[in-house]
Amino acid sequence: MKHISSLSRLSALMAGGLGHPANYNPVMDILRDEFSAEKAFLLLLSESGELAPVASAGVEPAHFRKLEAVSAASRLGSAVETLAPLVIDDLSKDASLAFLIDGNAKKLFAFPIKLAGRPAGVLAIIAAPGAPPANEIEPLVSVVASMIGQDLRVDRSVMGERRKLLEENTHLKQELKEKYTFKHIVGTSNPMKQVYEQVTQVARSNATVLLRGESGTGKEMIANAIHYNSLRAKRPFVRVNCAALPDTLIEAELFGHEQGAFTGAGKAKKGRFELADGGTLFLDEIGDIPLQTQVKLLRVLQEREFERLGGTATIKTNIRLITATSRDLEEAIAEGSFREDLYYRLNVFSIFMPPLRERKTDILLLAEHFLEKFEAEHGKRIRRISTPAIDMLMSYHFPGNVRELENAIERAVLVCDSNVIHGHHLPPTLQTAEVTGTVTDLSLEAAVAAFEKDMIQDALKSNKGNIAKAARLLGSTERIIGYKIKKYSIDPHRFKK
Repeated sequence: MKHISSLSRLSALMAGGLGHPANYNPVMDILRDEFSAEKAFLLLLSESGELAPVASAGVEPAHFRKLEAVSAASRLGSAVETLAPLVIDDLSKDASLAFLIDGNAKKLFAFPIKLAGRPAGVLAIIAAPGAPPANEIEPLVSVVASMIGQDLRVDRSVMGERRKLLEENTHLKQELKEKYTFKHIVGTSNPMKQVYEQVTQVARSNATVLLRGESGTGKEMIANAIHYNSLRAKRPFVRVNCAALPDTLIEAELFGHEQGAFTGAGKAKKGRFELADGGTLFLDEIGDIPLQTQVKLLRVLQEREFERLGGTATIKTNIRLITATSRDLEEAIAEGSFREDLYYRLNVFSIFMPPLRERKTDILLLAEHFLEKFEAEHGKRIRRISTPAIDMLMSYHFPGNVRELENAIERAVLVCDSNVIHGHHLPPTLQTAEVTGTVTDLSLEAAVAAFEKDMIQDALKSNKGNIAKAARLLGSTERIIGYKIKKYSIDPHRFKK
């Protein structure tokens, strides 16, 4: 079949997707050469519904600009709207297109571009004298118009997916930024107010920050807050738990490695310093890194450059470093397990995270925050925490800090079979005598009394200290409940607030 070579060239040209309408100029050149045409051009519908020229061959720049004035209401526009081919035998009789006449070439063939069955534009050629007959021109140009439509469909689909991914990425970044704003960090105690003040002072700078405090105090959350309130908020935030990496792999993880650097290194890999370039690198449990790695880390902090493991090329780095540790670094220096010069490099701006036992006033706020979180997560409807359970939480010293409190509330939500969390729903560690300082070896009578006291206090709380209403709620009499209140030394006025 004639013109097969041209179709093959066009197919190869569009196989990888032309990506942008202006890239269709080579397609116009092939069409023009194939039919010895004077001109070939492509008009596409804009979002506003106007026909706009995007590619051409043989069309003078001045005439190309005039094509912008061709409206969808013209004869070319009618071909687009009706999705039907158009042949204009004499362009001189069409006022909107007469400027395209060049010498004796007056015949125009136009074919609609379809996108998912809807009009998307028009492909046109102006035949020169001696051009092939219409029955040869029309089939090929029609096929090319169809190929352009398919290419546009793929390109717009890819662009749509890309736009969707960008929007999702922007949305997720905004969610992260909102998640780590100060209003989402729970705590109003004086020690936490001091932490907020320090974070505000350092966040907008590039200073290295050292977060200190016991495990479970929220050091990673504060590191996130510093990053997402800094000038690097739109850049990567990369976390590394140094204690979780073996000594043999920590250098490769931090600095990356070249192919063949060690057994199993099948290909080159970027390290965390490269991945965090322009953003923030958070090294948790910095006190646990080996001495050999400490030397290399010190060099990166001093020179802002490093080499991958097994490589010779020097790589520049631009990161903001935040580190955290639960170890006593001064003691580690004295023992010789931590370099003193690295300590001074890291300890530019130090923030101490208070343990939960030193911020007792935050326990109830945190408990209610976790209760709201886990009742939604586990599909429970829990109204509140009972007074005895609150007393147990307040009297416990929480060696695991906020993390232990969070786990305790999640367990209580899971085992709770009513809409109130009671003391017996809390973990055994909060109920044992060794931990809570309560009486050891509870007898059956004492256990029943403790449960009875718990129920009475709960009923009084639900009824704002009204003994009569509490008695009705418990299915008892006011006299009996009054007797029990005196027996257990319960103060009803405490619940009238």
